[in-house]
Amino acid sequence: MEQTRSSMVVNGIDIYYEEYKQPCAKDTILLIHGFLSSTFSFRRLIPLLKNDFNIISIDFPPFGKSGKSTKFHYTYANIASTILTLIERLGYKNFIAAGHSMGGQIVLNMILLRPELITKAILICCSGYVPRAKTHLKFLTYVPFIGLVVKSYLKKSGVKGNLQLVVYDQSIIDEEMIKGYEEPFHHNEIFRALAKMLRHREGDLAPQALQTIQTPCLLIWGEYDKVVPLKIGNHLAEDLPHSKLVVLNDAGHLLPEEKPKKVYEEIKHFI
Repeated sequence: MEQTRSSMVVNGIDIYYEEYKQPCAKDTILLIHGFLSSTFSFRRLIPLLKNDFNIISIDFPPFGKSGKSTKFHYTYANIASTILTLIERLGYKNFIAAGHSMGGQIVLNMILLRPELITKAILICCSGYVPRAKTHLKFLTYVPFIGLVVKSYLKKSGVKGNLQLVVYDQSIIDEEMIKGYEEPFHHNEIFRALAKMLRHREGDLAPQALQTIQTPCLLIWGEYDKVVPLKIGNHLAEDLPHSKLVVLNDAGHLLPEEKPKKVYEEIKHFI
Protein backbone atom coordinates (compact mmCIF):
# COMPACT_ATOMS: atom_id res chain seq x y z
CA MET A 1 0.00 0.00 0.00
CA GLU A 2 1.20 3.49 -0.92
CA GLN A 3 0.64 6.22 1.69
CA THR A 4 1.07 9.95 1.11
CA ARG A 5 0.73 12.91 3.47
CA SER A 6 1.08 16.15 1.60
CA SER A 7 -0.52 19.47 0.71
CA MET A 8 -1.38 21.39 -2.44
CA VAL A 9 -2.24 25.02 -3.08
CA VAL A 10 -5.71 25.21 -4.64
CA ASN A 11 -7.69 28.42 -5.19
CA GLY A 12 -5.03 30.34 -3.29
CA ILE A 13 -5.05 28.23 -0.13
CA ASP A 14 -3.00 25.27 1.10
CA ILE A 15 -5.00 22.01 1.35
CA TYR A 16 -3.60 19.19 3.48
CA TYR A 17 -4.50 15.64 2.46
CA GLU A 18 -3.68 12.04 3.24
CA GLU A 19 -3.84 9.47 0.45
CA TYR A 20 -3.88 5.70 0.86
CA LYS A 21 -3.61 3.74 -2.40
CA GLN A 22 -4.64 0.10 -2.41
CA PRO A 23 -3.43 -1.55 -5.67
CA CYS A 24 -6.36 -3.98 -5.83
CA ALA A 25 -9.07 -1.46 -4.94
CA LYS A 26 -11.72 -0.56 -7.52
CA ASP A 27 -13.24 2.35 -5.61
CA THR A 28 -11.90 5.54 -4.04
CA ILE A 29 -13.47 7.16 -0.98
CA LEU A 30 -12.97 10.82 -0.15
CA LEU A 31 -13.38 11.58 3.57
CA ILE A 32 -14.43 15.07 4.68
CA HIS A 33 -14.51 15.89 8.41
CA GLY A 34 -16.91 18.17 10.28
CA PHE A 35 -16.78 21.63 11.87
CA LEU A 36 -13.91 22.28 14.34
CA SER A 37 -12.38 18.95 13.33
CA SER A 38 -9.80 17.48 10.93
CA THR A 39 -8.77 14.22 9.29
CA PHE A 40 -7.82 13.13 12.84
CA SER A 41 -11.52 12.32 13.36
CA PHE A 42 -11.18 9.39 10.91
CA ARG A 43 -8.18 7.83 12.70
CA ARG A 44 -10.19 4.74 13.68
CA LEU A 45 -12.11 4.43 10.41
CA ILE A 46 -9.26 4.80 7.90
CA PRO A 47 -7.39 1.64 9.08
CA LEU A 48 -10.55 -0.36 8.34
CA LEU A 49 -11.38 1.26 4.99
CA LYS A 50 -7.89 1.34 3.50
CA ASN A 51 -7.76 -2.45 3.11
CA ASP A 52 -10.66 -2.37 0.64
CA PHE A 53 -10.58 1.09 -0.93
CA ASN A 54 -8.32 3.90 -2.05
CA ILE A 55 -8.73 6.64 0.56
CA ILE A 56 -8.24 10.40 0.41
CA SER A 57 -8.81 12.27 3.66
CA ILE A 58 -8.56 16.06 3.61
CA ASP A 59 -8.51 18.95 6.05
CA PHE A 60 -10.80 21.55 4.52
CA PRO A 61 -9.81 25.14 5.27
CA PRO A 62 -9.46 26.63 7.81
CA PHE A 63 -9.20 23.39 9.81
CA GLY A 64 -6.46 20.93 10.67
CA LYS A 65 -3.22 21.44 8.77
CA SER A 66 -4.79 23.33 5.88
CA GLY A 67 -4.47 27.07 5.28
CA LYS A 68 -6.27 29.65 7.37
CA SER A 69 -6.06 32.69 5.10
CA THR A 70 -8.56 35.46 5.70
CA LYS A 71 -8.51 36.09 1.93
CA PHE A 72 -10.16 32.75 1.16
CA HIS A 73 -13.93 32.77 0.62
CA TYR A 74 -15.34 30.25 3.13
CA THR A 75 -18.67 29.44 1.47
CA TYR A 76 -19.81 25.84 1.09
CA ALA A 77 -19.74 26.29 -2.68
CA ASN A 78 -16.14 27.55 -2.73
CA ILE A 79 -14.89 24.90 -0.29
CA ALA A 80 -16.64 22.23 -2.38
CA SER A 81 -15.14 23.61 -5.61
CA THR A 82 -11.67 23.73 -4.03
CA ILE A 83 -11.88 20.09 -2.93
CA LEU A 84 -13.11 18.98 -6.35
CA THR A 85 -10.15 20.72 -8.00
CA LEU A 86 -7.75 18.98 -5.61
CA ILE A 87 -9.22 15.55 -6.34
CA GLU A 88 -9.04 16.10 -10.09
CA ARG A 89 -5.42 17.26 -9.84
CA LEU A 90 -4.65 14.04 -7.97
CA GLY A 91 -5.90 12.19 -11.05
CA TYR A 92 -9.25 10.81 -9.91
CA LYS A 93 -12.07 10.82 -12.49
CA ASN A 94 -14.78 9.57 -10.14
CA PHE A 95 -15.06 8.71 -6.46
CA ILE A 96 -17.35 8.09 -3.50
CA ALA A 97 -17.68 11.11 -1.20
CA ALA A 98 -18.17 10.63 2.55
CA GLY A 99 -18.75 13.56 4.87
CA HIS A 100 -19.29 13.83 8.60
CA SER A 101 -21.53 16.59 10.01
CA MET A 102 -20.65 19.84 8.19
CA GLY A 103 -18.55 17.69 5.85
CA GLY A 104 -21.77 16.05 4.69
CA GLN A 105 -23.19 19.43 3.67
CA ILE A 106 -19.98 20.05 1.69
CA VAL A 107 -20.44 16.68 -0.04
CA LEU A 108 -23.98 17.67 -1.07
CA ASN A 109 -22.64 20.92 -2.52
CA MET A 110 -19.97 18.97 -4.41
CA ILE A 111 -22.67 16.77 -5.94
CA LEU A 112 -24.61 19.80 -7.15
CA LEU A 113 -21.44 21.25 -8.71
CA ARG A 114 -20.11 18.08 -10.37
CA PRO A 115 -22.58 15.19 -10.13
CA GLU A 116 -20.71 13.18 -12.77
CA LEU A 117 -17.64 12.86 -10.51
CA ILE A 118 -19.38 11.42 -7.46
CA THR A 119 -20.78 7.92 -7.89
CA LYS A 120 -22.19 7.58 -4.36
CA ALA A 121 -22.40 9.66 -1.19
CA ILE A 122 -22.12 8.70 2.47
CA LEU A 123 -23.55 11.28 4.87
CA ILE A 124 -22.62 10.65 8.51
CA CYS A 125 -24.72 12.75 10.91
CA CYS A 126 -24.90 15.32 8.13
CA SER A 127 -25.81 18.89 9.03
CA GLY A 128 -28.92 20.16 7.34
CA TYR A 129 -31.54 22.91 7.14
CA VAL A 130 -29.43 25.43 9.06
CA PRO A 131 -30.13 28.96 7.75
CA ARG A 132 -27.40 31.48 7.03
CA ALA A 133 -26.15 33.56 9.96
CA LYS A 134 -28.32 36.48 11.02
CA THR A 135 -27.25 39.95 9.92
CA HIS A 136 -26.19 41.10 13.40
CA LEU A 137 -23.86 38.11 13.76
CA LYS A 138 -22.28 38.82 10.38
CA PHE A 139 -21.84 42.45 11.43
CA LEU A 140 -19.87 41.28 14.48
CA THR A 141 -17.29 39.63 12.22
CA TYR A 142 -16.13 43.12 11.17
CA VAL A 143 -15.30 44.09 14.77
CA PRO A 144 -11.56 44.63 15.39
CA PHE A 145 -9.89 41.72 17.23
CA ILE A 146 -12.77 39.42 16.26
CA GLY A 147 -10.31 36.51 16.35
CA LEU A 148 -9.87 37.00 20.09
CA VAL A 149 -13.64 37.13 20.56
CA VAL A 150 -14.08 33.81 18.71
CA LYS A 151 -11.22 32.27 20.69
CA SER A 152 -12.78 33.37 23.99
CA TYR A 153 -16.18 31.98 22.98
CA LEU A 154 -14.81 28.57 22.02
CA LYS A 155 -12.64 28.42 25.14
CA LYS A 156 -15.71 28.51 27.41
CA SER A 157 -16.61 24.88 26.80
CA GLY A 158 -13.12 23.75 25.80
CA VAL A 159 -12.20 20.72 23.71
CA LYS A 160 -13.16 18.25 26.44
CA GLY A 161 -16.55 19.93 26.87
CA ASN A 162 -17.17 19.76 23.13
CA LEU A 163 -16.19 16.08 23.03
CA GLN A 164 -18.58 15.32 25.88
CA LEU A 165 -21.35 16.85 23.77
CA VAL A 166 -20.60 14.86 20.61
CA VAL A 167 -20.05 11.35 22.02
CA TYR A 168 -22.56 9.12 23.76
CA ASP A 169 -20.08 6.89 25.60
CA GLN A 170 -17.99 9.34 27.64
CA SER A 171 -15.46 6.64 28.54
CA ILE A 172 -13.83 6.83 25.09
CA ILE A 173 -12.60 10.39 25.81
CA ASP A 174 -8.93 10.13 26.78
CA GLU A 175 -5.84 12.36 26.67
CA GLU A 176 -4.88 11.26 23.15
CA MET A 177 -8.33 12.17 21.89
CA ILE A 178 -8.34 15.56 23.64
CA LYS A 179 -4.87 16.46 22.35
CA GLY A 180 -5.77 15.41 18.79
CA TYR A 181 -8.80 17.69 18.61
CA GLU A 182 -7.08 20.47 20.54
CA GLU A 183 -3.88 20.77 18.48
CA PRO A 184 -5.19 22.87 15.56
CA PHE A 185 -6.48 25.52 17.97
CA HIS A 186 -3.01 26.30 19.29
CA HIS A 187 -2.63 28.54 16.22
CA ASN A 188 -4.33 31.93 16.58
CA GLU A 189 -4.87 32.48 12.85
CA ILE A 190 -7.68 29.92 12.84
CA PHE A 191 -9.91 32.17 14.96
CA ARG A 192 -9.82 35.02 12.44
CA ALA A 193 -10.59 32.53 9.68
CA LEU A 194 -13.55 31.18 11.65
CA ALA A 195 -14.98 34.69 11.84
CA LYS A 196 -14.68 34.89 8.05
CA MET A 197 -16.41 31.50 7.76
CA LEU A 198 -19.37 32.85 9.75
CA ARG A 199 -19.50 35.92 7.50
CA HIS A 200 -19.32 33.97 4.22
CA ARG A 201 -21.38 30.91 5.06
CA GLU A 202 -24.55 30.53 3.07
CA GLY A 203 -27.38 28.47 4.52
CA ASP A 204 -27.61 24.70 4.14
CA LEU A 205 -29.14 23.41 0.93
CA ALA A 206 -32.89 23.95 0.64
CA PRO A 207 -35.27 21.00 0.13
CA GLN A 208 -35.78 22.06 -3.50
CA ALA A 209 -32.03 21.64 -4.18
CA LEU A 210 -31.79 18.36 -2.25
CA GLN A 211 -34.68 16.90 -4.23
CA THR A 212 -32.74 17.33 -7.49
CA ILE A 213 -29.86 15.11 -6.32
CA GLN A 214 -29.89 11.75 -8.11
CA THR A 215 -26.73 10.34 -6.51
CA PRO A 216 -27.35 7.29 -4.26
CA CYS A 217 -26.86 8.40 -0.64
CA LEU A 218 -26.29 6.39 2.53
CA LEU A 219 -27.23 8.29 5.69
CA ILE A 220 -25.69 6.97 8.92
CA TRP A 221 -26.93 8.46 12.21
CA GLY A 222 -26.32 8.08 15.91
CA GLU A 223 -29.42 7.28 17.95
CA TYR A 224 -28.53 9.93 20.55
CA ASP A 225 -26.97 12.63 18.37
CA LYS A 226 -27.35 15.92 20.28
CA VAL A 227 -25.63 18.09 17.65
CA VAL A 228 -27.57 17.05 14.55
CA PRO A 229 -30.62 15.19 15.90
CA LEU A 230 -32.01 12.11 14.20
CA LYS A 231 -35.02 14.14 13.00
CA ILE A 232 -32.62 15.89 10.59
CA GLY A 233 -31.60 12.50 9.23
CA ASN A 234 -35.23 11.55 8.73
CA HIS A 235 -35.88 14.85 6.96
CA LEU A 236 -32.86 14.39 4.66
CA ALA A 237 -33.96 10.83 3.88
CA GLU A 238 -37.28 12.25 2.72
CA ASP A 239 -35.73 15.00 0.57
CA LEU A 240 -32.93 12.98 -1.05
CA PRO A 241 -34.64 10.80 -3.71
CA HIS A 242 -32.19 7.87 -3.66
CA SER A 243 -31.26 7.61 0.00
CA LYS A 244 -31.22 5.06 2.79
CA LEU A 245 -31.04 5.92 6.51
CA VAL A 246 -29.25 3.64 8.98
CA VAL A 247 -29.43 4.41 12.72
CA LEU A 248 -26.72 3.13 15.08
CA ASN A 249 -27.83 2.39 18.63
CA ASP A 250 -26.04 3.76 21.70
CA ALA A 251 -24.15 6.35 19.67
CA GLY A 252 -23.94 10.12 19.47
CA HIS A 253 -22.64 12.53 16.85
CA LEU A 254 -18.99 11.49 16.45
CA LEU A 255 -19.64 8.12 14.81
CA PRO A 256 -16.21 7.64 13.17
CA GLU A 257 -14.73 7.67 16.70
CA GLU A 258 -17.58 5.90 18.51
CA LYS A 259 -18.62 3.17 16.08
CA PRO A 260 -15.85 2.85 13.45
CA LYS A 261 -16.37 -0.86 12.80
CA LYS A 262 -20.13 -0.47 12.36
CA VAL A 263 -19.68 2.56 10.10
CA TYR A 264 -17.14 0.59 8.04
CA GLU A 265 -19.53 -2.35 7.69
CA GLU A 266 -22.37 -0.09 6.53
CA ILE A 267 -20.14 1.67 4.03
CA LYS A 268 -18.76 -1.59 2.62
CA HIS A 269 -22.28 -3.02 2.27
CA PHE A 270 -23.52 0.16 0.57
CA ILE A 271 -20.64 0.22 -1.92
